[in-house]
Amino acid sequence: MNITIISNHYYPEDSGIGLYSTGMAEFLAQKHTVKVIGATPYYPQWKIYQEYDKKGLFSTEVINGVEIFRFKQFTPQIPTFKGRIFQMIHFFMGSFFNVLKIKKNDIVIVVMPFTISVILGWFIKIFRGGKLWIHVQDFEFDAAFETGISNKKGILSRVIFRMERFIFNRADFTSTISNGMLNKLETKSNAKKYFFPNWIDHSKINPDLAKPSSLFNASKFNILYSGNIGAKQDWEFFIDFVSACQEMKHVQIHLIGEGAKRKEVVESLKQFQNCKYYPPVRYEELNDVLCNTDLHLLFQKHTVIDSVMPSKILGMMASAKPSIVTGNEYSEVKYNLEISEGGFYFYQNNKLQEIMGILKNLMENPELSNIVGNKARKFVIEKYSIESVLSQFQKDIENGSVSNF
Repeated sequence: MNITIISNHYYPEDSGIGLYSTGMAEFLAQKHTVKVIGATPYYPQWKIYQEYDKKGLFSTEVINGVEIFRFKQFTPQIPTFKGRIFQMIHFFMGSFFNVLKIKKNDIVIVVMPFTISVILGWFIKIFRGGKLWIHVQDFEFDAAFETGISNKKGILSRVIFRMERFIFNRADFTSTISNGMLNKLETKSNAKKYFFPNWIDHSKINPDLAKPSSLFNASKFNILYSGNIGAKQDWEFFIDFVSACQEMKHVQIHLIGEGAKRKEVVESLKQFQNCKYYPPVRYEELNDVLCNTDLHLLFQKHTVIDSVMPSKILGMMASAKPSIVTGNEYSEVKYNLEISEGGFYFYQNNKLQEIMGILKNLMENPELSNIVGNKARKFVIEKYSIESVLSQFQKDIENGSVSNF
């Protein structure tokens, strides 16, 4: 088959959507001809990577059997709602010329965000044939409104959601990464629906292969947040937690990542000696970091329900370490942690005292940490392994079916 993938995020971006778009493309390229229309890499720093900044507006490269056509899009240093809208439009305009480089097509898979990229996929379907598949990694407009980046009331929101629905209905198939997001997709599109979760390569996130990390002090109880430092996380609560841990001399908290809120958050944490910040580590080092901490944290805003299913959860659980997560009562993350018994989820407003109780219990009972962590790893291997998820997806696109819905 001739498969075209349109994704704003792609290798060498090795976190979030870029990691999964790359994994999908390279897996499919083992049997099929795969071409990618992508952006110049910029995430999570919100700055075009140095090795690509020297290139022109258009560039082409072949990586692991996948041919990639890139356009150097506008990238705002601070990702405001208007800045991201302009970035979407600029990527669309430039990538239209890369669409013309696609000569054969059996299926075009558009990874969202960006929503407007679906129009590029529709053009390919019309002029080169094949099916159009929309895969939603993030409902970008819903997320913007839920996190307060833009006002959900008013003419702008009505226009945006009507446009979104029109675009979704151009597809033959639509898919997304969580059951909650699948329910949301039902309200936005009449196309056939498909559950296509993110996956974990448990051979790469494997505690048996982890080497000691220089970031951690083995004599301390190490707590880790690793990921995007953006608007969806509850940084006020994170700071309250760091403050509450000040009196616990054996606790060291580590914040690793990059994002729109990084400067603001790091500045607020300077007053605390028990919290250290580090820039993102390379993917090759991620296993050592995830598997050597004693506890993972993910504090999400309670207003964010399932506009996005944080992919970092799978890595956290695969590390065989317990996690403490906060967020909305109806979150997919809550469901997964509860049925796996692989972590602790809180959604009440007065949750800090309870979380501190869990923390002390884990510190005093290492065996509890081992039990919870091992349950988490067992769960993600059984349900979200790369082999089962991508093999099933490849089988379904080859058959033109959506058998798992």
